[in-house]
Amino acid sequence: MPILYDFARAPSPRRARILLAEKGIAHETRNVDLAAGEQLDPAYRAINPGCTVPTLVLDDGTVLGDNAAITAWAEAVHPEPPLLGRTAVEKAEVASWNAKLEAECFMAIAEVLRNTAPAMKGRALPGPHDYAQIPELATRGRARLIHFLDRFEEHMQHREWVAGSAFSLADITAAVALDFAGWIKVDVNAGRPAIAAWRAKMAQRPAFNL
Repeated sequence: MPILYDFARAPSPRRARILLAEKGIAHETRNVDLAAGEQLDPAYRAINPGCTVPTLVLDDGTVLGDNAAITAWAEAVHPEPPLLGRTAVEKAEVASWNAKLEAECFMAIAEVLRNTAPAMKGRALPGPHDYAQIPELATRGRARLIHFLDRFEEHMQHREWVAGSAFSLADITAAVALDFAGWIKVDVNAGRPAIAAWRAKMAQRPAFNL
């Protein structure tokens, strides 16, 4: 059975948990306490030198060290339900929106958090190396987030799903990212009824409450 290295409070491994649950892929879970710095311990570095979670270790010992790898593997070995789209156009739409959400929403929030949180002083980027906080990046990140939310609200008007005609990876990434915005005290629902309605629907899916 695959082993998922996880940290329940962090958004990135939450994406993997939701994906595996939606795919119905059973796995063991092992906690890596990011708050205690366990991702930097030699034992975990030996598994994932990138010192990040999630990591999925397959039965044959193959190590999948990020969400992109875990998603590609899960879609290949458990094609139903498809989370990367069915048709060529849907696959393109899911890939495009997932990339936008990661770069323009998820990373904008991370810029704010990692460049302002006292606990992340000297750890402004995840991984094996230390980097100083840059307050200007937090200011930019917050502005980027608000601009993206306005665009996303317009996109979600009269839509059931983020991309294509069915629930997909883009919905997972969006839901986790918008929940993550609460960490920097941004109410993504305020003045955005389409986003609020879609988030309420996502919250009813069992996988989002693990």
